[in-house]
This record gives sequence, structure tokens and C-alpha cells, in this order.
Amino acid sequence: MTRKAEVYIGVDEVGRAAKRRASSKTIFVGIDEVGRGPLAGPITVGAVALIINTRQKAMSDKFLRGIRDSKKLTPIKREEWYAALRNESRFTIACVSVNHTVIDKKGLSYAARFAVAKCLKKISQDLGVSGDRFQVLLDAGLFAPVEYQQERIIKGDEKIPLIAAASIIAKVTRDKYMTRIHKKYSQYGFMKHKGYGTSAHIALIKKYGLSGIHRKTFCTRII
Repeated sequence: MTRKAEVYIGVDEVGRAAKRRASSKTIFVGIDEVGRGPLAGPITVGAVALIINTRQKAMSDKFLRGIRDSKKLTPIKREEWYAALRNESRFTIACVSVNHTVIDKKGLSYAARFAVAKCLKKISQDLGVSGDRFQVLLDAGLFAPVEYQQERIIKGDEKIPLIAAASIIAKVTRDKYMTRIHKKYSQYGFMKHKGYGTSAHIALIKKYGLSGIHRKTFCTRII
């Protein structure tokens, strides 16, 4: 019996690595983003990959049973899913954030596309396989590079478990960053609103001006 080669995959934004076995099966990758609308901070794209025989099996994976779009989970539930996904060795996880400077200079669409491409490249490198093995499932509005077989799904984070998983990875990662950056810019309350344009946040911008992580192109009507 031929022994399959072992590879290390699952390296994400904090360098986690999980041991997995490579195979010739299809690699299904769910991708979603958070941070498209905030006035401050990065846009963050999460990707969760699963090596499995068919799309139907990927969609009905027992581990993902009951998972929901990150927006419909409490912070505690998001953290629980985040930890569970990171600790489950069958999944490959990548997460890429693109900061406010790039968003201001090149636009949100560019930033999102760049992050998606970077996530897929990381997964491909971690697995040691080429992108033609991937079946990429994206929430509508996101695009993978043309060389990837891809499907964009309206409300994909509600319909496709792998996309919901990706949304959780992206959401928790971005929220953690905004909580950390709150220590540097505590007067703006980033820990509470995570950079979104709440009335309290807008009032603080008017009071203190823009911080070092605000998106200037998003705040032109405020200041």
C-alpha cells in the first residue's frame, strides 16, 4: 500500500500549523470577508478549506452541522467556533487583512481581491498543491483570480457551511485586531464598535479628528 505524503497546513495569521495528509481529492474552499463598511481598520478575508470527495459531502460535513453566519452568532459563540475550527486538523485555515492605507490608495475592491488571492495562495502552498485542485465557494461580491474554479453565491454565508466558517474566522480575527488597536487609540472606542460608523463613533471623529487607522476616503463627509 502506497503511503501518502504528509504535509503541514493550516498556517493562518498567527502562524498555527496543523498536520494533515495530502490526497488527490477535491479541495473545497469557503471564502468570506468582514470589514467592507467600517470607517476604520482593515478589510479581512477568511478562507476555510476541506479535502473531500464531493461538494455534497463538503456541505453536509458533520463537524460543521449547526454553524451559522458570523453576523448571526453571539461573540461567545463566534469565539467557540473559531477555536473549534482552528483545532480541527481536517480544515486548512488562512486569513488575510488589508489595511486602511491600501484601501484608501487602491480601493476596497482591490483590497478584497488581493486578500482572496493571498488566502488561496497560502492554502495552495500549505497543501503543496496547485490551484486547479480547488473548488472555490465565495460569498457574493468576492472574486477569486481567474485561474481558480469558483462559484459566487448570494448569501453564501447563510447557505454554505464552509463560507459560514470562513466568515467566523474573518470576523473574530478582525475583532481581535480592533480590540488590540483600541489600546493605542482608546478615545475612539474601537473595542466597542470595531470601526463601524455608529453615531457614537462619528461623534468621536468630529471631536478628535481622524486616527492613524481611519479610512480617509470613507470619512470625507464627516470631517
